This record gives sequence, structure tokens and C-alpha cells, in this order.
Amino acid sequence: MTPPQRRRRYPREEPAPQPPQEDPTPQDGEKPPEGQKPPEGQKKNPERLYVIAGPDGGERTDLDLVTLIVARADPPPSATPEQAALLRLCTAPLSVAELSAYLSLPFSVVTVLLTELMTAELVQLRAPVIRQSLADRSLLEAVMHGLQKL
Repeated sequence: MTPPQRRRRYPREEPAPQPPQEDPTPQDGEKPPEGQKPPEGQKKNPERLYVIAGPDGGERTDLDLVTLIVARADPPPSATPEQAALLRLCTAPLSVAELSAYLSLPFSVVTVLLTELMTAELVQLRAPVIRQSLADRSLLEAVMHGLQKL
């Protein structure tokens, strides 16, 4: 047995079909209209990343996503805009992942920039704070006793 079909008391009027509109999203390589942000999934120009990072083949520093970076000096006049932005952001310790997100650059490009800044001794690397894998037994007992008293 099939359930009865529900009907509306007052049927809705169907909206009039709208004419097809042109897609305002720009193609790859085109800039979006002024005052409009590019779509979330739009690809960036890979040639620009090559210009920023330079030819691949030089030595890179072993960096982890959680390695902390601290600037040692202000950006010199000869620094590229990306390097100057890195140095300005690193007045307080920031991880490589944070720098990559703030600058909207891939991790690999940020590692190349940081390697150049390290060779110029403009930034300092700090190892991340590693927490113990297991908590101290006395701390766990104190928490357990505190919970039992509640």
C-alpha cells in the first residue's frame, strides 16, 4: 500500500525562467573584476611562484611545518616583497605553516624563501616545544583525587 500524496492548499506559482547569464568568473590567468575576490578554487599562476622561489636545485633547509621562525633583523632594502613580508611577520615566533597561510604561498615556496633568509642570517630557526607523550603519574593522581572529592 502506498502512502497518500500530500497536496498544498494553495499551490505555489512557478517562478518565471530567467535568461542564462554570462559567467562572471575569470579564466585562468585573467584578473577578476575590480572589487571582486577571485573564486575560492581558482588556480594561481605557477609562473609567479617560479619567479618568487627561483630555479629549483639549490640547497634547502630541512624545515617542518611546526618549526618556529624568528626574525633577527629588519628587512634590508634589497629584499624581495615576499622576503620583507616574512621578516615583518616573524617579529614574534611563527610556525612555517602559519607563514605559508598568512602569505598564501605553498609550503615549498616558503621553505625556499626561508632558506635564502637563513643564509643571509636574517632569520633564526627554533625547534618546536615537544610535550611529553605521557603525563607525570603524580599529576594524574592529583587530578583523580580532585575529581573524587567533587
